[in-house]
Amino acid sequence: MAYNSRFAVAIHTLSLLDASDGHITSEWIAASVNTNPVVIRRMISQLAKAEIVRTQPGVAGAQMTRPAAEITLLDIYRAAQNDAKDELFAIHEHPNPNCDIGRNIQAELERVFYRAQKAMEDELEKITLQQVTTDLQEMEQVRQAIQN
Repeated sequence: MAYNSRFAVAIHTLSLLDASDGHITSEWIAASVNTNPVVIRRMISQLAKAEIVRTQPGVAGAQMTRPAAEITLLDIYRAAQNDAKDELFAIHEHPNPNCDIGRNIQAELERVFYRAQKAMEDELEKITLQQVTTDLQEMEQVRQAIQN
C-alpha cells in the first residue's frame, strides 16, 4: 500500500524556505527532501496556488507570503492535498447491495471517516509552521550537543 507524502514534502519545503532567505533552488530543496526537483517545483506551484508562497519568473526560489507563525499545518495540508479525492480515508465503491452490511457500510463509514478527518484537521489548525521549525532547531541543537 502506497501512501501520500505530499503533506510531509510541503512542510519540509516550507521549513527550508523559512530557514533561508527564500532564494534557494528547487534542486537544493530536492537534495534535502531526497527527491527529484520536479516534485519540489510542483509542490511550490501548489503552495503558490494556495497563496502560501509566491514566485517570480526568472528568480530562483519562492518566498512565503506571511510569517511562519501565521501558517498552520492545516493551511499546508489543504494546499498539498489539493485533489478532492485526497481524503484521510477513502471508501470502497460498489459494495454488495444484497448484503446487510454491504448496503449500509458506505453511509456508516462516511460518518465515521468524516469525524476522524475533522479531528485531524482541528489538530493541524492548532500547529503553526513556526512551531515545527522551532522544534527542528531545538532538535538540531540537542544533536550537536550530544556529538560534542
